[in-house]
Amino acid sequence: MSAPLLSVVEARKRYGAVSALDGVSLDVAAGEFFALLGPSGCGKTTLMRCIAGFETPDSGRVTLNGADLSGVPPYRRPVNMMFQSYALFPHLNVFENVAFGLRRKGEARDAIQSRVAELLEMTQLSAFATRRVNELSGGQRQRVALARALAPRPALLLLDEPLGALDRKLREETQFQLKEIQRKTRTSFVIVTHDQDEALALADRIAVMRAGRVEQIASPVDIYERPATRFVADFVGETNFIAGRVREGALETAFGLLPRAVCDLPDGARATLSVRPERIGVSRAGGGIAGRVEDFVFRGEYTLLRVRVAPDVALRVGSYDERFSIGDDVRLTIAPDAGALFAEGA
Repeated sequence: MSAPLLSVVEARKRYGAVSALDGVSLDVAAGEFFALLGPSGCGKTTLMRCIAGFETPDSGRVTLNGADLSGVPPYRRPVNMMFQSYALFPHLNVFENVAFGLRRKGEARDAIQSRVAELLEMTQLSAFATRRVNELSGGQRQRVALARALAPRPALLLLDEPLGALDRKLREETQFQLKEIQRKTRTSFVIVTHDQDEALALADRIAVMRAGRVEQIASPVDIYERPATRFVADFVGETNFIAGRVREGALETAFGLLPRAVCDLPDGARATLSVRPERIGVSRAGGGIAGRVEDFVFRGEYTLLRVRVAPDVALRVGSYDERFSIGDDVRLTIAPDAGALFAEGA
């Protein structure tokens, strides 16, 4: 990555005995859609507030375009924030909500008219310019808030759980709109979310956080398919954890030996394999791991099976082509390159 737009270096923040940020470092490129993902209390919102200027790190540095933001108040930073509640002005119509920040900056009337019209068209709100915001749907209010945040042309836009108030179908539709708007404006977005599906769908890169630290920064594909830690594997998507011991580059488990394409752990090391349900093949006959279907959940495009493969081991397996019933005997296959192998305690 070339010189980053945003750089956070060893940021630390404590609230009494609680360490909200514990040495967080990350970079965000110009034009990038970046996600801060993690469970409640992991520090992602504190980090966002430090970037915005609403909080001050106890130590560390936040820079934007190479300029240190220490001591720079929020209103002087080229950063805007879209809040989860949207914080729209109910007494103003859509046009005036979007124009608010531009009027505060003292921009000329023609420039305001042109910029607001551009953003209303981009967010498909031109027909609602004179509506009060309480006359809009949740998705429309979300787009008004986005247009208002983008109006002053910030170098960086921070989004705090922006789709959290929408129902699932509307949230999925809005994800496409949000991604398209980000591409059109070429504005760097940093989104804070606990929703793994949202982060995977929207972001160019994701920082997975836990207890004030960054566990992994990578593309959505790498986060999902090549998690760096057991926490990342468990938090992002569904997975199976298979315990065993390394033997000659394979994993010896309670139900047999699983060959590994790459294994950097020494013989005898205790390890855990994380493997996604869809990476486990299932059939009624043939070679592989013998198992029996204990239960299943129909999920539309696939069926999630629970297959018992040893007295103390049941695996979740995604079946896309065949239907199985409880009690069916099946054979499972796990490719040598499937999943990620972690040393015990990693």
